[in-house]
Amino acid sequence: MEKLTGLIVKAISGFYYIEAADTLYECKARGVFRKKGISPSVGDKAVITVFDDNTAALEEILPRKNFIIRPPLANLDRLFIVASAAEPSPSTLIIDKITAVAFDKDIEPVIIFTKADLSDCSELIAVYRAAGIKAMSYSIVDGKGAKDIISLLEGKISAFTGNTGVGKSSLLNSLFPGLDIQTGDISKKLGRGRHTTRHSELYKVGNGYVADTPGFGTVDIERYEVVDRSRLAYCFPEFEQYLTSCRFTSCSHTCEKGCAVLEALNKGEISQSRHTSYIAMYNEVKNIPDWQKK
Repeated sequence: MEKLTGLIVKAISGFYYIEAADTLYECKARGVFRKKGISPSVGDKAVITVFDDNTAALEEILPRKNFIIRPPLANLDRLFIVASAAEPSPSTLIIDKITAVAFDKDIEPVIIFTKADLSDCSELIAVYRAAGIKAMSYSIVDGKGAKDIISLLEGKISAFTGNTGVGKSSLLNSLFPGLDIQTGDISKKLGRGRHTTRHSELYKVGNGYVADTPGFGTVDIERYEVVDRSRLAYCFPEFEQYLTSCRFTSCSHTCEKGCAVLEALNKGEISQSRHTSYIAMYNEVKNIPDWQKK
């Protein structure tokens, strides 16, 4: 009998599949998890006991650095936000909402504009790069940009989110030839039938992992993740250098006189579209009571 530390790469029907010491172990969780109200999740680092007959039991979930509620994913390093340059046109408000949630959870956002052959997205890319956010374009026509994306997956646990029509399936097929993704989800590779259980799973790509999250669209994050107004400004990295220079410590950075963020906006040091998104998000959350956020 020995104890090992590993990574939960799949969770389904009460069974947890944990990669440890180059071996995949199927485990059931101890009853203590139910008593404590703990639900192990894909992406969790876990301690398991491996018995002499090579069976294993899940003993402990190590502290998480972050967690997304739906789909349940723990310890993400990067969140790839897939938007199309055209057909449909990108929504900067949706992109900004997702990047803010990512920053709030200590996840690095990466924005990918697909269908770059249909529309020039260089101005949008420049806006996000100026804000300190990785952003790039991708075209299915020539696969341009695929190598840059693959390099960002190395050594990280990542997930892709994007709504129907943005070209996520084409992007994933380009990144991982041979998977033959038909549905917009990596899960096609698993051979799931139409009526099988949908679940999240991590699979290895080089030295990193990509989360297979069926139907993971930006609406899931918008619906289930809310950034508190007291933290919202800190989720816009281009605001940070100005936040301590406002006249009032209670400044909302929306309309106050003496607001350093607004001064930077007027000087062109902060993008108008980014600040417009900030105001929209601030107005959405400013009157939400704490009990409702939970």
